[in-house]
Amino acid sequence: MTNQKSFGRVLTAMVTPFDESGHVNYEVAEKLATYLVTHGSDGLVVCGTTGESPALTWDEEYELFKVVKNAVGHQAKILAGTGSNSTSEAIEATKKAAKLGLDGSLQVVPYYNKPPQEGLYEHFKAIALACPDFPVMLYNVPGRTGQNLLPETVAKLAEIDNIVAIKEASGNIEQVCKVRCLTHSSFAIYSGDDSLTLPMMTVGGMGVVSVASHLVGEQIQQMIQAFEVGKTDLAVELNLKLFNLFKVLFCTTNPIPVKAALNKQGWQVGKLRLPLSSLSLELLPSLEAVMQDLDLL
Repeated sequence: MTNQKSFGRVLTAMVTPFDESGHVNYEVAEKLATYLVTHGSDGLVVCGTTGESPALTWDEEYELFKVVKNAVGHQAKILAGTGSNSTSEAIEATKKAAKLGLDGSLQVVPYYNKPPQEGLYEHFKAIALACPDFPVMLYNVPGRTGQNLLPETVAKLAEIDNIVAIKEASGNIEQVCKVRCLTHSSFAIYSGDDSLTLPMMTVGGMGVVSVASHLVGEQIQQMIQAFEVGKTDLAVELNLKLFNLFKVLFCTTNPIPVKAALNKQGWQVGKLRLPLSSLSLELLPSLEAVMQDLDLL
């Protein structure tokens, strides 16, 4: 089986910066990627949900993969968000990403068409077999896709050599436990929710695909490392310190709050593409208050 540990512990689901006219700002993407990998991130997920993938063209995504790979590929692992609710589209995009020499792909559960478990199995299997040397991280986020990838299906998929990990964002620790029970210890389970990273580590999680690591990557890395060496009191303390930030970054649809936070810090990541809208004036003060508490402004 591919060595999934090479993905690391903290992977940032990177935002996609836009310029004032709404075009992808590749220059800022390059700078942000460089910042992230020197501030706690072992790897980056490019063009995931946080990167506004539903509103990007395949050409824009491909260019982002190239830019980020060139900027930090020698320092960090780069995973391409090449999932789709069309299996053939996902295969085509994944093949292109693999040819760029990236380190793997994030494959979301197909959204809107709600496949049954057998359909989900065949979908992910087809993608994995089309790129047999390219590691795959499954991505289960039922709140967005309308379908839950069940532990039994994950276990079957984990038998395929290059399906090496899952980003679990069901919010269900019991489900995570079941995945851990049914899979080999080499199959990596990543939290898809910052606030559940530490709880998931206690039941066999590997790390996190994080949004908050844009702002507190080093502290999240410290929390995970503390837990790993048995300093659980410190890990709990760090988790509680960061908890309000974890929650406020999801006070409305991700990545609306994190983009607002980055813009507040002076990162020119721009607005969001429709149908997402900017953070409302009602929610802004609570985000600012949490950021001030953590000296992030």
